[in-house]
Amino acid sequence: MTISALPAAGTTWVRCTSCGHLLYSKRLTRNLQVCPECGHHSRLTARQRIEQLVDPGSFTPLPVTVVTSDVLGFSDTRPYPERLADARASTGLDEAVLCGTARIGDRPVAMAVMDFGFMGGSLGTAVGELITCTAETALRERFPLVIVTTSGGARMQEGVLSLMQMAKTSQAIAELREAGLLSVSVITDPTYGGVAASFAGNTDVLIAESGARMGFAGPRVIRQTIKQELPEGFQTARFLMRHGQLDIVADRRTLRSWLLRLLDVAGPGGANVPAADPVVVDDPQLIAARDPWEIVKLARHPDRPTTLDYISDIFTSFIELHGDRMQGDCPAIVAGLARIGDLRLAVIGHQKGHNTKDLVARNFGMAQPEGYRKALRVMRLAAGLELPILTLVDTPGAYPGVAAEEHGQSIAIAQNIQEMSGLRTPIVTIVTGEGGSGGALALSVADRVLMLENATYSVISPEGCSSILWNTPSAGPTAARALRITARELLSMGIVDGVVPEPPGGAHLDRTATAERLRRALLETLAALPATKTDRLVEERRARFRRYGQDAVRVNDAEGMTT
Repeated sequence: MTISALPAAGTTWVRCTSCGHLLYSKRLTRNLQVCPECGHHSRLTARQRIEQLVDPGSFTPLPVTVVTSDVLGFSDTRPYPERLADARASTGLDEAVLCGTARIGDRPVAMAVMDFGFMGGSLGTAVGELITCTAETALRERFPLVIVTTSGGARMQEGVLSLMQMAKTSQAIAELREAGLLSVSVITDPTYGGVAASFAGNTDVLIAESGARMGFAGPRVIRQTIKQELPEGFQTARFLMRHGQLDIVADRRTLRSWLLRLLDVAGPGGANVPAADPVVVDDPQLIAARDPWEIVKLARHPDRPTTLDYISDIFTSFIELHGDRMQGDCPAIVAGLARIGDLRLAVIGHQKGHNTKDLVARNFGMAQPEGYRKALRVMRLAAGLELPILTLVDTPGAYPGVAAEEHGQSIAIAQNIQEMSGLRTPIVTIVTGEGGSGGALALSVADRVLMLENATYSVISPEGCSSILWNTPSAGPTAARALRITARELLSMGIVDGVVPEPPGGAHLDRTATAERLRRALLETLAALPATKTDRLVEERRARFRRYGQDAVRVNDAEGMTT
């Protein structure tokens, strides 16, 4: 698809080269160069990008001077210095990126904005150095970093020196992550080659503009080198989103608001504010004893609130992040960054649905490996930003299908369990419905584990246990009683730390009241936990799981005596 040119000065009408409509140039300008008929996004300059995204008058360029360099003495049909001179004359830029500091919604950021008009936005030594200097400014000033990318790849005229910029810029992004500073890529059309395979793809959050294309090798290269036919929409933002490569796809007209929201929820965590009145019950005798099979039915009730319901009711702001950066985006796991007042945190949960269509779309809350990898990616981000983590568990179990096994279901669950045990940030898990097997535990290696009163938590479903041990699924009620899977029983066994009472009849009868109790339980629990970045937090979390079954083995001394 060709990219329509921006209207020249004084032009009244311009034709969109995507849909062919004649457009009034002033209307197109007001619409940020997005065709109002077909939504086609025209290419912008770096200065236009900055004007659209940052607070007026807030951009300050980096205090640096670009030095012309032609180390290779490169010449194709023209000497490299001539190409540089032409690019500078046509764009008014010294290089293919404009870097500096700015404010977005009065929040300071370090910013690097690429310009495709300068030699195709190619990554050369000066571009790499400028982006690295911008990241170092972010590190020094403790600012978030925003990079707007557009590029054909590494600059061939600078040879292997341009290749080295991929490593240098990636290191700079890594240092920001190690320092707990947010980095965001805004990917615009096109972003290819060495840029896609380095800083564009290395940031914490990837936002792609609608219609943007990103990939390592462009379609022409693929067709010419390996003669492979490409699928419809290959490497477009929507294609990348389906394959787990992006967090957000946004229309240009909403990019600034997305950045505002992201900077808001990913800012400093804020103080843990305790709830006005304690709501968590930690004495099992205060929980009514009821038939476990009746509780199983309540935990599975189709009207029972889901993770997205609770997110809507509890949090004042939430940005959902997508994709495992490897293969896909599992809809059975919802993950993102949220706020309750001044408290910022990550929220991750299983998502079911209330009707057949939603249940099928969400795979009945049974996550694929991509879902667990997405969850872990967001948890790592939260730990780096020093944000606490809330996980909401409601799943029959991890998806047991062929594709899940091919994609590494066991490994994905194992990695979550292991890495959660070492994350240096508070983790609270609330089992809101079904807590099924390893699929539940993969989100439940937490400092505190709570359950709603009518939730269940089990090594296997009652029907599964019945089929294996009773040789019939009809003994499910008997198995439910034998497995001791209710909140009251698990609290008495020390598996969970507290129970959140539900309204009479169950959470599905009063979603608002249930959400308010969960909000209070979360704040109450977080207020009692140690601060982030403490060894004590990890030590106590690991000790919690170390004690389960500790009395099942007696340790013998060298002479065979038990101790």
